Amino acid sequence: MSLKAQDPHGEKEPAGIGRRRFLNAAAALGIGSVALAGCKEDSPKNAPADAAGAPAGAAPEHDAHVGGAGTTEVKPGQLDTHYGLWSSGHTGDARVLGIPSGRELLRMPCFVPDPLTGWGLTNESKAIMGINPDGTLQYTVGDTHHMQASYKDGIYDGKYCWINDKINARLARFRLDYMVCDKITKLPNVQGFHGIFPDKRDPVDPNINYTTRVFCGQEFRVPMPNHGKDIADATKYGAIFTCVNALTMEVKWQARINGNCDLVATSFDGKLAATNQYNLEEGEYYTDMMSFERDACLFFNVARIEQAVKEGKFTTIGDSKVPVVDGRIESNKDPKTALVCRVSVPKNPHGVNASPDGKYFICSGKLSPTCTVIELQKVLDWFDGKLDDPDKAIVAEPEVGLGPLHTTFDGRGNAYTTLFLDSQVCKWNIEKAIKKYAGDKTVNPIVHKIDVMYQPGHINATCAETRAADGIWMAVGNKFSKDRFLPVGPLHPENDQLLDITGEQMVLAHDNAVRPEPHDFVIFPRDWLHPKQVYNMDDFPMATKDASEAGVTRNGNKVTVKMVSFAPSYEPSDVTLKVGDEVTWYLTNIDKVEDLTHGFAIPEYNIQFIVNPQETVSVTFKVDKPGVFWFYCTNFCHALHLEMRGRMMVEP
Repeated sequence: MSLKAQDPHGEKEPAGIGRRRFLNAAAALGIGSVALAGCKEDSPKNAPADAAGAPAGAAPEHDAHVGGAGTTEVKPGQLDTHYGLWSSGHTGDARVLGIPSGRELLRMPCFVPDPLTGWGLTNESKAIMGINPDGTLQYTVGDTHHMQASYKDGIYDGKYCWINDKINARLARFRLDYMVCDKITKLPNVQGFHGIFPDKRDPVDPNINYTTRVFCGQEFRVPMPNHGKDIADATKYGAIFTCVNALTMEVKWQARINGNCDLVATSFDGKLAATNQYNLEEGEYYTDMMSFERDACLFFNVARIEQAVKEGKFTTIGDSKVPVVDGRIESNKDPKTALVCRVSVPKNPHGVNASPDGKYFICSGKLSPTCTVIELQKVLDWFDGKLDDPDKAIVAEPEVGLGPLHTTFDGRGNAYTTLFLDSQVCKWNIEKAIKKYAGDKTVNPIVHKIDVMYQPGHINATCAETRAADGIWMAVGNKFSKDRFLPVGPLHPENDQLLDITGEQMVLAHDNAVRPEPHDFVIFPRDWLHPKQVYNMDDFPMATKDASEAGVTRNGNKVTVKMVSFAPSYEPSDVTLKVGDEVTWYLTNIDKVEDLTHGFAIPEYNIQFIVNPQETVSVTFKVDKPGVFWFYCTNFCHALHLEMRGRMMVEP
């Protein structure tokens, strides 16, 4: 895709005529008269739209929103109050949900082919995914875990979100104006890439109050370089913490560390990035990873690292040119020169999360029934030589239950932690936990516990990872569902549950069956996001802007087809080719009606994709079968949708 990187809020797209109006007009005026002409009519320029996408002046048929928390019912004609961005796990893509309904609104492909959109088939998507010299995809599987969105002034700005591929160490970026993947970066020197988190502002420049970096944690330790010569040498193994430029998606720097990274978090002031670590023993097997009494949360001083890179204080690994600084224990004992700070936490921590007030990072114990509350100012004090022991940054360790994994927040001083072994969520008060840790035995930080079904992992509340945490809804991702849904054979769905957290006690509001195995998610008000519903044709250099420009050109056996679609027709409708031709086929949807997406498929040639209003998409293929092949529209677009077809005629 050749879309320009731009502020999705800086330009209002013409709304066009609504799809319902278009289809109703076709029925009222007669199919024949509207089929070719009505769909090409220019829409009013810069016509504003209401929340439901209707043209200005149109009265909404129903109230366009639901009320506050307490009910998950979103009646016909109503809209959800929040967007949810979800990872999809084994399917290697991302999902967009409406909250509180839990309705899946969109699948956003990125790491794996998608037969609905043609992702992984079209030239534009293959260029983003990465191809081998023979044109095949480098990878056809993915495992998406963590989803995070870009910030401005401490809240989501609606520009981008990122997701990781744990299998193949890739980072994908989605544009949220069109909700499409526009960049994928392969991280060098990394295997088992797990946690991600964007920064929230620049660590040095106070004028840069938005996301410029994305931090990535490596879970699997591998030989460095991993060229097969040091397989048996444990001293050569290591893990990497990576910083990626959020705009260009180029890798800025890496830090070699001890242990394995789990998840990642960043401070609101931009100064610190962190990962919780397990396996500081640096063992290869489970039994080798359990001898130490504690593991750590590792804090990266971003400004110091980037200054070290500027001064040339780095190495490289293998063929990679990415600067690698030394973040290992032995090289970072002096706080005044250290690039990283280690705060000890109980064994095998799982999850590190930043409180919305910007004061604390919270690590969950997993093998300990506790959470560790770390005060960020004290970590900075250690870097400045004002704190003699980094463990003095620990200000609380509340006992919350068995198997704590992840924590979220309501903006009212409360934290919510999933208890994997107890199959519960624990609500606890941060300041009360700090008071108890300081010696006040009269304080009980535990507010409420609720059963969830079953074995919860990730958790997130509405806006909880921003300064605007609103404490309305909370989603809990459960790894098992057991008896919660109709049996569908050996493979059970998982259960994403929604809880109302507006009151003192949590209330279970909704069960949502999901395909295994989603992980992380973010939830924010719909007003924070402004998706465009019609593309800007000028963003596509190969667009065919009018039917008069369509046609077929030949240069030897190299053939270019430039075609337009306008419901219910393609132009040209007949394309004549020869066996042996190499064809690049461009299709531009010149309709300006929102939701008027066309499909395109060629039987027996393994070609199928969609093209949205004003979008241009292309495929390249070899013609190897003679005969007549009827290309046709695969996506319903018109009362004469079944008649929307044409012939690819292949001569021997």
